Amino acid sequence: MPSSLLPMSVQDRPRRTEVWRLWESRRIRFASLAFAAVCFVVFLFASAGPRTPADSVWSRRAEQVKAAFVRAYSAYEKLAYPHDELMPLTEKTKDPLNKWAASMVDSIDTMLLMGLYEFSNKSVAHVAQMSFHEVRLQVAWHWLRSHTTAKNQSVQFFETVIRYLGGMLTAYALTGEPLFLTRADDLGQALLPIFNTTLGIPPFKVNLKTGLVQNGWMGGDAILSEMASCQMEYRYLAHLTGRPEYIKHSHGETQVDHITTFLRLHEEQQGLFALSFSLTNGLPHGNLFSVGARADSAYEYLLKQWLQTGKTEQKFLDMYLRSADAIIENMLYVSPRRRLLYVTDVNRFSLRPVGDLQHLSCFLAGLFALGAATIPNVDPRHAWAAEGLAHTCWVTYADTVTGLGPEWVVFRADAVGARWVDELAAWEHDGRVGAPPGVADAAPVAPGQDTEYAVRDTRYLLRPETLESFYLMWRTTGDAKWRDRGWAVFEAIERHARVKDTYASVQDVTRVPAPQMDDQPSFFFAETLKYLYLLFTDEDLIPLNQWTFNTEAHPFPVFTWAPWEIEYLGINAD
Repeated sequence: MPSSLLPMSVQDRPRRTEVWRLWESRRIRFASLAFAAVCFVVFLFASAGPRTPADSVWSRRAEQVKAAFVRAYSAYEKLAYPHDELMPLTEKTKDPLNKWAASMVDSIDTMLLMGLYEFSNKSVAHVAQMSFHEVRLQVAWHWLRSHTTAKNQSVQFFETVIRYLGGMLTAYALTGEPLFLTRADDLGQALLPIFNTTLGIPPFKVNLKTGLVQNGWMGGDAILSEMASCQMEYRYLAHLTGRPEYIKHSHGETQVDHITTFLRLHEEQQGLFALSFSLTNGLPHGNLFSVGARADSAYEYLLKQWLQTGKTEQKFLDMYLRSADAIIENMLYVSPRRRLLYVTDVNRFSLRPVGDLQHLSCFLAGLFALGAATIPNVDPRHAWAAEGLAHTCWVTYADTVTGLGPEWVVFRADAVGARWVDELAAWEHDGRVGAPPGVADAAPVAPGQDTEYAVRDTRYLLRPETLESFYLMWRTTGDAKWRDRGWAVFEAIERHARVKDTYASVQDVTRVPAPQMDDQPSFFFAETLKYLYLLFTDEDLIPLNQWTFNTEAHPFPVFTWAPWEIEYLGINAD
């Protein structure tokens, strides 16, 4: 692994942004040149290191994914930069993510991991000239376009944290370039007023000029996944800068741990959470439990916070294990004929299953795989669930004529099946004959055959969740079938989503030719292509015992709190 892609040692990391801010203005003009020189030197040294044979089939496939990134990103850079995203069918632009060039900032780490320094070098100049307090971007260099955003703009907290803050923090971790940390610090400061609410729970938006917060489409409620998916980013930022305000709440308790404590106090069914909470009184709302839309990353960050700080904070592991057990006990079902294991939404009061499977929920297979590989003496059901869920998510791809997975399927009333735990109990009673229920590979069906489910949302939005799970399954089990399945998905993307040099979301995965949508989201660069590349590279570029991915696939280095940090920042590991 090239040395530029390794994290700095803890003692080398700056602890106070105030110190190096004094010389920042003098240094910033040379940042891009220095960064390019570092990357060049790293390339020379890396070239002398051990290499996978050039004719490796997986190396060639990784190169094809890299080529796809280069084509699509070059088109974005030419036709859409500095807007957030390129619309691939019309070659127009759109700005759903603050008009800060999301497709660039969200994918800096993908560029670095792929060794695409000609792109990552340019990102230094862009990031250097971002001013978050005024939500204003001015670009003057001849190879960039001039652009100015509104000075009085509210931004989505959740999306801004996971894409921009996460992206810049990982860029800093991979390169050691202080400028990335400078701008991450600026953004972290600008977003802090979001916590100035009655309960300290972040709402939907914050105005970076005035500090005023704004509710979203849920009115006076905070959405579970959005309120509980900022801890990894802010904890890492506090570790790098030593700034107590990033995690200390005004009432004395740590800022982001306050959110975790809130969740612990509002557990239902011994580990499940409502989909939203009142911002004024904290009451839970909604009729469903889910691990899909509005819920997913809240569960994900429980395990990952434990991993992020070197498995030293037991409270996060305890909460994750309770949630994992509650999901296994209440939300996993096995279809009767094909024996497909899937995770469904259930009624919050009766626990009756909806019988649906969301593409977003397919991250759960990878989460269970990660837990099974890292938690000592963990319940074997975690590994079994990972295998079965990842296979079912693959089947929803392989069942379609395009080979692409739909956004949402619903099992028929006669095919919802039984709770997985009941099937496991019967299997145990009968002497554990064969594989656990829902774990053996069910074959995809031919067109016209019974799938046991109906496709309710036919779109494929270039989403990464299934590929994320394939990557984690491959790295934790070593089973090459996950690489084979990932390659089949990439080939399907090439056949049905490619538009000249770009890629478009697919409107209907059940038709050929597949109608396309005028959309190429930034997470296609940040997550989908990154997970494909990491799945195919023989070299383990991001060892899972040294890095932890945030929910936007930005890896953060594992660290442990120093004694002074525990005291100064108010860290409560219990």
